[in-house]
Amino acid sequence: MAGDEREKAHCLVVPAAAQGHFTPLLQFSKRLIPKRIRVTLALTRFIHSTMTVTAQSGIHIDTISDGFDHSGLILQDPEHYSQTFRRVGSETLTDLIRKQSESRHPVHCIIYDASMPWFLDVAKRFGIVGAAFLTQSCAVNAIYYHLREGTIKRPVVSDPAAGTLVIDGLPPLEVSDLPSFIWDDLHTEFLAAHLRQFSNDGADWVFCNTVYQLELEAVDWLTKQWLINFRTIGPTIPSFYLDKQIPDDKDYDISIFNPQNQTCMNWLQSKPDGSVVYVSFGSLARLSPQQTEELYFGLKNSNHYFLWVVRESEVAKLPKEEYLSGEKGLVVSWCSQLQVLASGKVGCFVTHCGWNSTLEALSLGVPMVAMPECGDQLTNAKFIKDVWKTGVRAEADDGKGIMWGMIKREVIERCIREVMEGEETRRNADKWGKIIKEAVVEGGSSDKNTEDFATSLINFAETFQFSC
Repeated sequence: MAGDEREKAHCLVVPAAAQGHFTPLLQFSKRLIPKRIRVTLALTRFIHSTMTVTAQSGIHIDTISDGFDHSGLILQDPEHYSQTFRRVGSETLTDLIRKQSESRHPVHCIIYDASMPWFLDVAKRFGIVGAAFLTQSCAVNAIYYHLREGTIKRPVVSDPAAGTLVIDGLPPLEVSDLPSFIWDDLHTEFLAAHLRQFSNDGADWVFCNTVYQLELEAVDWLTKQWLINFRTIGPTIPSFYLDKQIPDDKDYDISIFNPQNQTCMNWLQSKPDGSVVYVSFGSLARLSPQQTEELYFGLKNSNHYFLWVVRESEVAKLPKEEYLSGEKGLVVSWCSQLQVLASGKVGCFVTHCGWNSTLEALSLGVPMVAMPECGDQLTNAKFIKDVWKTGVRAEADDGKGIMWGMIKREVIERCIREVMEGEETRRNADKWGKIIKEAVVEGGSSDKNTEDFATSLINFAETFQFSC
């Protein structure tokens, strides 16, 4: 292809309009560049105007439209958003592919969030490679696949005799371990989006942001049942914290909040190693004022140092106590989670169990207290506690997530003490951290899958002739 002689093929990468879906695709893109793949990140115009994305990693940036260039409608009316994005997004992505071909960089592949299978139709129209990208764990995707195939039926009921669900490729599960979108009726369009992922049967590749050794039973089962070219390529975490094959890759290169990194690191460096409880519920989760108060007293009563991320929109829910700004505790509106977890100062991560946060903690060997809210977080919490054994779960009073029930301060205190003072959980966290790092070094399972894809795409590009 014309252009930079090192670039042997060109991928157009299309993420969904949510940070938890955006960062994994961006990080995977960075892994392709050293393998001689040109990457253009196709952002919606609204995301491009509201999110700062640096191009230091060598990724090119262009825009498409989701039909809502001046507002983000995805959470207010997800069904209408999806229908509009399908129509307008397909049209503008088609225009972008034609524009790229005229600029001497014909597109050979579209890598797209699997919840948007209509972009596979665009790829097929041009005769190029289509690769779907799953941003959640393989176990969660396997559960949704079972639901689509009818082996799990709604409403979901456990086996009264066993008290559990027995599902191929997965450990025994309670109903409350399933993604909440399956058993609640509050988020039907989000459930539809997850089931849409399996409309990608015609994709040339399907990538999953996980590590084979972490979920080998689910990976093997889904590969056998669904697609032979189903590949694990995770964790999609900056290389600096894993294998250092890309030395300058120290951050996600995305900013939606203003991190208080210097404040955090200065405070952390004054604390003994492994002495700090780090608390963060990600970019979307919302605790009730009552749950926020219970969490505060759980932290205070545990008598450990704590660093607590509370977004500006949530600050009003905090108790008005001096303890929050003292030597024992620090509250910030945002920070670099990777820097904090990698500092050596954190002995416990109190987390909502979003998959990206879970992967970060697993990769960096940090034990967890799981406080899931909804969605896939419930399943991730199950695996943290019972499969990987890298943490404990703070149970809500209804046995579900904090969207429905309340986790009392006594439970939170007990869980923090158990993780901070326990040895087995820490040993397991260290073990999994080493296994995950081995997957991304040269020749590791994730690195090999990425290399196989790059090699195949370069071979395709050598004979491809673009046509409108």
